[in-house]
Amino acid sequence: GKLIIDSIVIAADQGMEPLAGLRYVVPYLALEFALLLIGSMASQIRSLFDRIIQSQLTNHVNSLIIRKAISLDLQFFENPVFYDTLQNARRQADTSALTIVNSTLQMVQQVITIISLIVLLLRFSPWLAVIVFLSAIPSFLSNSQFAERAFRAVSRRAPEARLLNYLEQLLTGSDTVKEIKLFGLGEPLLKRYQTLFTQFFLEDRAIAEKRTIAGLGWGMLSNLVYYGSYAWIVLRTIAGLITLGDMTMFLAIFRQSQTSIRSLLDSLNRLYESNLFLDNLMTYLKQEPLLVAPADGIIAPAPIRHGIEFRNVSFCYPGSDVYVLRDINLQIRPGERIALVGLNGAGKTTLIKLLTRLYDPTDGQVLLDGIDLRDYDLKSLRQRFGVIFQDFVRYQFTVQENIGFGQVDALDDLERIREAANRGGASPIIENMHNGYETMLGRRWEKGQELSGGQWQKIALARAFMRKAEVLVLDEPTSALDAEAEYEVFRRFGELVEGRIAVLISHRFSTVRMADRIVVLSVGKIIELGSHA
Repeated sequence: GKLIIDSIVIAADQGMEPLAGLRYVVPYLALEFALLLIGSMASQIRSLFDRIIQSQLTNHVNSLIIRKAISLDLQFFENPVFYDTLQNARRQADTSALTIVNSTLQMVQQVITIISLIVLLLRFSPWLAVIVFLSAIPSFLSNSQFAERAFRAVSRRAPEARLLNYLEQLLTGSDTVKEIKLFGLGEPLLKRYQTLFTQFFLEDRAIAEKRTIAGLGWGMLSNLVYYGSYAWIVLRTIAGLITLGDMTMFLAIFRQSQTSIRSLLDSLNRLYESNLFLDNLMTYLKQEPLLVAPADGIIAPAPIRHGIEFRNVSFCYPGSDVYVLRDINLQIRPGERIALVGLNGAGKTTLIKLLTRLYDPTDGQVLLDGIDLRDYDLKSLRQRFGVIFQDFVRYQFTVQENIGFGQVDALDDLERIREAANRGGASPIIENMHNGYETMLGRRWEKGQELSGGQWQKIALARAFMRKAEVLVLDEPTSALDAEAEYEVFRRFGELVEGRIAVLISHRFSTVRMADRIVVLSVGKIIELGSHA
């Protein structure tokens, strides 16, 4: 800018012809145009890289979060504090990572720019260089304070944010739509959603308003500093101490210095704010599973030769001092069919959680072939169990995947999947589907087929039969069936276990008559043990 203005002034002072004067100025104009063009191209390339990096970072961060969730124990997922940690970890983690990368690069660029500008400014007036730095600091400190305040507010309300998400899922989910409509819950739940959202909005707005007011105040100070410096530079120009081109250059340098320093501090602020959010991610990722297998864990036996033993087992869930199982002593012989019977809350499912080492006993031991479960390699141990819980998963995937998930490494073995479907009683259902084993299940996808409760149960049973497990467990997956239908499922299951240990769970005695022994649980204790006869 200085060179262009000075060349125009020289051309005018020398009385050059317009075309001659233009030729004198054109090289500087061409240089400025080239620099602007390069800057524009660099900006577009950077935007492209930002989009690419953002996509990769999103995938990477989400994968880290999911992989950590996979590694953690069941007890984490039965603790609301874990979900608050997860909620905070997910929030802005991917964008914060990109912001840190971008802010760091911008800071390097801005530091280089500022150094070059300050060198020029120092030649004119060291005091201006000091003033331009000091005028930007109050705004930086104010923004940092409000950024932390906003972060604390967002982190504090993680439980309410989860409730907001849950309400949205209730109001838009296919699993809940029938009850929502029949009970007229739509408007009441929507009102609760809006009330909670408004609470968040008002809190965020209050912080934003205070931040804006503070920003306006510090912005006014910055403008006063600029125009005060502007007046001083103009006075020096009028006094003939500097040229018109010098004045233009120093005004531009001062304004650019202000802008660059403000941008540098803004980048530092974004870096600080993003680090706050990434700290939540790091807190989540630092969690470690509590059920740890020894490094040289024993491979679980196949076949089981001596059976399973619960020896003086008592258990209370983490964070509670109420025992849900107390002094359980039970031996299960190889090939034996055991039925666990009791009312809801008797401890039947908890017993299975200990058997499959989803939890460790609070007191006592669970032994497999005389060895504590804690001494086995955890992966090989769980391979020995085939379990269908009462709240089995209805995977919104193909029939083949729904059954094949029982043994992931055999997911493409259609012959084995057909055999499992036949053993689980699902074959007639699948044969009537429009696309057989490739039929998508559920209404989530186009051409997906929804199943009845009983049909889903047979798919789940087929999934259990996919695994060549040593111990098969049915934890009331047939509770939606009537007693006669449930008995038929258990009878069929008992015939198909082929000498393996089978554990059948029910709250009805009439459905477990085929069991070799029946264990009656009440309030976490075994109160009766024997056969149906």
